[in-house]
Amino acid sequence: MINRDYLIIGAGLAGACACEGIREHDKKGSILLVGRELFPPYHRPPLSKKFLKNGSMSVQDLMHTTEQWFARNHVEMRLGTLVREFNIERRLAVLQDGQVVEFRKALLATGSRPRRPQVAGALLGNVFYLNSARDALAIREVAAIEKNIVVVGGGLIALEAAAALTEAKCKVTLLSRQPTLWRNRLDAETAQWLTDYFDKRNVKLMLGQDLNGFEGKTILKNVQTKRGDRFPAQMALVALGAEPNLELVHNTPLSSPNGTPVNELLETDEKGIFAAGDIALFPDRIFGGVQRIQHFENARQQGHIAGQNMTGRKRVRFETMSYYWSTMFDLNFEFFGDFSLPAGRMEVEGDRDRKRFVIRCYRGSKLFGRIHCNQDEARGEEAKAEILESQRA
Repeated sequence: MINRDYLIIGAGLAGACACEGIREHDKKGSILLVGRELFPPYHRPPLSKKFLKNGSMSVQDLMHTTEQWFARNHVEMRLGTLVREFNIERRLAVLQDGQVVEFRKALLATGSRPRRPQVAGALLGNVFYLNSARDALAIREVAAIEKNIVVVGGGLIALEAAAALTEAKCKVTLLSRQPTLWRNRLDAETAQWLTDYFDKRNVKLMLGQDLNGFEGKTILKNVQTKRGDRFPAQMALVALGAEPNLELVHNTPLSSPNGTPVNELLETDEKGIFAAGDIALFPDRIFGGVQRIQHFENARQQGHIAGQNMTGRKRVRFETMSYYWSTMFDLNFEFFGDFSLPAGRMEVEGDRDRKRFVIRCYRGSKLFGRIHCNQDEARGEEAKAEILESQRA
C-alpha cells in the first residue's frame, strides 16, 4: 500500500489543472495522477480539427504543459493505468496492477466516452470513434490511404471532422438524422445556410436519415440507412455524442443518471472527494438548476478550482457562463450561455453571406445565449455581460 495526500483519477486536462491548483497552495503534499491515457495531459479540441487534416502535427504539439513541470512539482504520474476499485469509506483505490493507494483527498476527473450505436457492425475494423489522441492518430493514418469516408452524426465533432477530412483531400459523406445541419442549435435559415455551405465544399450530405448498420466481414465495406439506402465506405467515423465515465463509482452516492453531483466548491457529498470536467454535475449559479458541460474550457476551469479547494487553504466557488467553440473550414463559431434547452426565439444580427453574424437566443423575454460566427474575440465579454444583465433583470 502507498499513501498519498491527493489522488487525481483522470490524466486529462481537468486532472492536470487540478495538480496546478493544488501546487498554488500546497507545495509539499504528495500527488498521484492516474489515467488510462498513454500520453501526458494534452488539449483535445484540435483532434477533430487541425490535427486530422495536418499529417505533420504531433501529439507533442497538443501538450498542456511539459513532463518536466510534473517532475519539478513532484507530481507522480501513472499513465496507461486504470483505477479498478474506489472505496469511499476507507479512502482506498486499487490500481489495475493490484497496488492499493490510500488517499486523504481525491478528485474524480474520468472524462467521457463516445456513444456507440446499437447497430450491426459497430465494432468492425475501420469504424472509428474519436475520443483520444490515439484515436485521432489511427483515423489520420487510415484516412491517408482510404479516401472514401463516412462521418455519422450531426453535432460539433461530426461537422468538425467532416470539414477537416475534406480539407485533407478525402471524399466525405456526412450522414445525419437532422434535416439540416445544426438544426437543433441554429435558427432555420442559418441552419440551411450552413447546410449549403458544406454542400458547396464538396461534403456529400445524406440528411434526415438514421444509421441502420455497418457491413463487412472484418473490415467495413458498406453503410446502411434505415430508409434502405446502402453505399460503400472504406472508413467510418461515428460521432453521436458522449456519455460520462461513471463506472468506477457506479451504485455509489457519487453517481447519478447524468454525472457526479457536486456543490459550488466542486466537492461531492462525500467530504474530501471532488469531481471536475465532463462528469461533474454542478449547480448553475447563473441560469439555475444543475448542469454538466463536456468541453475544454469547463474542464480547465473546474480542474483548477477543484485543485485549489482540495488543499483546504482556499474556498473558490465555481461560477461561470458556459462557453465553447467550433471551427469548420473558415467558420469559427462561439457559444455563450445555456443551450441545455431549445430557444423560443432567435434574432440574427449581421450578414451570413459575409460569414460574420451573431445569433441571440431567447426563452420568453430572457436572453440566455449568444452564438458568434467569425466575430472579434473582444465581443465575447460583451456577450457575457449582455446575457448576465438579461438574466438578472
